[in-house]
Amino acid sequence: MKEITITAQKREAVGKKATKAARRAGLVPCNIYGLNEGAEAFTITEKEANKIIFTPNVYLVNVNIGGQLRKAIIRETQFHPVKDNVLHIDFLEVTAEKPIVIGVPIQTQGLAPGVRAGGKLVTLIRKINVRALYKDVPEKLNIDVTNLQLGKSIKVGDLNFEGLELVTPKEVIVVSVKMTRAAISAAAEAKAAEA
Repeated sequence: MKEITITAQKREAVGKKATKAARRAGLVPCNIYGLNEGAEAFTITEKEANKIIFTPNVYLVNVNIGGQLRKAIIRETQFHPVKDNVLHIDFLEVTAEKPIVIGVPIQTQGLAPGVRAGGKLVTLIRKINVRALYKDVPEKLNIDVTNLQLGKSIKVGDLNFEGLELVTPKEVIVVSVKMTRAAISAAAEAKAAEA
């Protein structure tokens, strides 16, 4: 898992008024939920927030709050319903001993025989939730599709990654090869030629 460091300022004043003032100043209000104590409030710049949110990567975030470095992952993000800018981020502090649950992006590898036969490879989910120690979480989950035939699919239950427990339900379809109109007409022509 990639690591990124962001600089944060501790928030003394909390509440709606202080939060609105922070947003007007171009800051994103955040909370970090610790391992034992409650949440600590802080702000980061919109630029820092965009670096960790608008990316395909999964980051272990080193949050520097007034010189104190805390390792965390993003737990929840709130966006503006119209402008789509980041309104609030919740972080969850992590340790090397305690497993975390995090969504890891998937990447298909190879060429499916079903695609050669005229089908279309469709990726139905972008991330799979895994439970593992943060040091064992990979940047991507590589899924081999070299045996995927026309009309077939790969479900989460068909996958296995060393050191990772897959949390996404087993029946969820990850990738499949769909029949295209061209493949259907080619199959119909082949049947007609045989007859």
